[in-house]
Amino acid sequence: AESLTVYAPSRRIDARGDTLDNPMLTVRLGSPMEGVIRVRITHFGGQVDPGPHFPLARHEAFRPEVTVEEDQAVLCSGPLEARINRRDWALQFSAARRVLTRTAEKGMGYATVKGEGSFVFERLNLGVGECVYGLGERFTAFVKNGQSVEMWNRDGGTGSDQAYKNVPFYLTNRGYGVFVNHPEQVDFEIGTEKVARAQFSVPGESLEYFVIYGPTPREILERYTALTGRPALPPAWSFGLWLTTSFCTSYDESTVTGIIDEMAARELPLHVFHFDCFWMREFNWCDLEWDPRTFPDPAAMLARLKERGLHICVWINPYIAQRSPLFREGKQHGYLLESAQGNVWQTDQWQAGMGIVDFTNPDACHWFREKLRRLIDMGVDCFKTDFGERIPTDVTYFDGSDPVRMHNYYSFLYNEQVFSLLEEARGEGQAVLFARSATAGGQRFPAHWGGDSFSSYESMAETLRGGLSLGLSGFGFWSHDIGGFEGSPPADVYKRWLPFGLLSSHSRLHGNTSYRVPWHFDEEAVDVLRRFTRLKCRLMPYLFGQATAAHTVGLPMLRAMMLEFPEDPACDMLDRQYMLGESLLVAPVFCAEGDVDFYVPEGEWTELLTGNPLEGGRWLRQQHGFESAPILVRPNTLLALGADESRPDYHFAHDVVLRCYALADGAAVSAVVPDLNGRPALTVKVSREGDVVTFRAAGETEAWSVEMAGHATLSDVSGGEIVQGEHGARVRAAGAEIVVRM
Repeated sequence: AESLTVYAPSRRIDARGDTLDNPMLTVRLGSPMEGVIRVRITHFGGQVDPGPHFPLARHEAFRPEVTVEEDQAVLCSGPLEARINRRDWALQFSAARRVLTRTAEKGMGYATVKGEGSFVFERLNLGVGECVYGLGERFTAFVKNGQSVEMWNRDGGTGSDQAYKNVPFYLTNRGYGVFVNHPEQVDFEIGTEKVARAQFSVPGESLEYFVIYGPTPREILERYTALTGRPALPPAWSFGLWLTTSFCTSYDESTVTGIIDEMAARELPLHVFHFDCFWMREFNWCDLEWDPRTFPDPAAMLARLKERGLHICVWINPYIAQRSPLFREGKQHGYLLESAQGNVWQTDQWQAGMGIVDFTNPDACHWFREKLRRLIDMGVDCFKTDFGERIPTDVTYFDGSDPVRMHNYYSFLYNEQVFSLLEEARGEGQAVLFARSATAGGQRFPAHWGGDSFSSYESMAETLRGGLSLGLSGFGFWSHDIGGFEGSPPADVYKRWLPFGLLSSHSRLHGNTSYRVPWHFDEEAVDVLRRFTRLKCRLMPYLFGQATAAHTVGLPMLRAMMLEFPEDPACDMLDRQYMLGESLLVAPVFCAEGDVDFYVPEGEWTELLTGNPLEGGRWLRQQHGFESAPILVRPNTLLALGADESRPDYHFAHDVVLRCYALADGAAVSAVVPDLNGRPALTVKVSREGDVVTFRAAGETEAWSVEMAGHATLSDVSGGEIVQGEHGARVRAAGAEIVVRM
């Protein structure tokens, strides 16, 4: 009643003798929710499965429809159907009377490789013009066609095909996505081994994957994140500017205070201060104790910083150096990963003699959390959960988990423990991480950053490609090291990276051996940082509204153009620009001279910084100074702009301005201004009939205004008072409705 099982011999059965000496695959189809079909392929079914497994949701009330006929069998999951041909092997996935993809003869299979063991594989068709996206945070070409992609977390920086965040999920521009439900290594051949196939394989005796229908990319992501989990909503303060000590710089409380004082003197808004590795003593990482030589009274220091309105982040990782007192505790109680002989597994790579916390041991989780809780009680607000990729496979786990399957999945358990502790200690909606490693489902614990980039335009571009791919893998919140991590960026690279960094969901100044404060570059860098930090604070009513969409429906804040414009083929390949939420187009500048080419979809767009209109449906070439970049507002947008340019967490609805852009005749749009918990505080709907535009508000209507972008004057107004706006006539509301005649 709920599933369809296919017994598929590896050759045609024409006579009784053909049933002998013949492998058979068992293919079981089911559906956990509407629009999603699960396929499980099994050769030998007697294997022990110690886990781990991705935690997946199931809609208990949903039941697929199964029909078995003489020539075919069909499983329907809402609009998506899987059809089996019973005579000549074929499994076809269709929706809306259109074939999405299929596997035919010699597509699905089982193989043994001498010296490597057995594998199960699948090959799904790729159509003409079909592009594949996602597969985690990948810094290679944005469109994955022609790439061999290995799901194996590695600490490889941003300059290679290695990745910190491997997610065995891809979507295409043909209306569907595929999630391979295996935390171990999955190998993808995207149009390589067979150029018209997307192939994936896993070692062992079984393979499970899900086909996820859209038809739009947005709907694919909504269904995928409904299955694997959606991001928690980070606190509003986390969207402000983060400044760090950097990695290998020399610092103490005096150094930190001096940097913060200089930021204030230059009127540079600052919201989070981060202490990187050397807040702890060298060779002791991680003992989770402040180095007493440089921070003799950390509680008092943190209290002084918090009096200045700053939130505090500290660096951690799950590796325990042998010199750390925590190593002795972990060894004594069995909290660290062990070798097959029962010894603590150790390495000198990173910290001398270090072991690794075993997060499958509930007592080890409690022990680690309590060490972190002391820091939270001291005043720490969040943690940078670094590393989690260098997880060995020659170890044993407390719960018996397969160490190969745990290699990627370890990052999920690590970040889950730290994030859930923050939620417990600070409250729901007040937890945020700065995490580097991840796999499928890791999006539940935001935010993530792009790892070790270089201080160059090329690395800036590869960083953006990583963020676009991660957003198409279900991750809603993402950041990167402004200016690049490795090396000291030239002033022009730093200044060009600032708008990109401040127009990402989370924004951090961080480097390796040098501070990333702007005055170390030049005075213009100070002005650029000030301008875009203030702009981000003003955009917070809009940005936090887009954050709630990431939380509730799984859409990323930083969006590939094809996600918002799937019907425009020009957007299929775009990887040097993005949508920040649904209404802002951002094209970072990747050269010192300021030349930038970018594509504008159809419609009447408007430059956010100048108010100038731009007609879309074409490529544009512009030149920008360091205090500018192409930032365009989508037609038919009601953009919420806040009244505070100094901080990201304020009363968004108070004195908010709803700026109306290029509203078409007959159009009706709305904007929701959230409160600090992500709930609607003010909802404004606008409609246009001819030259009459009507705004209706609900909720906190005490102090709101509207602005007609591009209209310097209005011929008639009711329901408010006309005042001067930035890019058009502004009307301050007297109640819940404003009517203007243009």
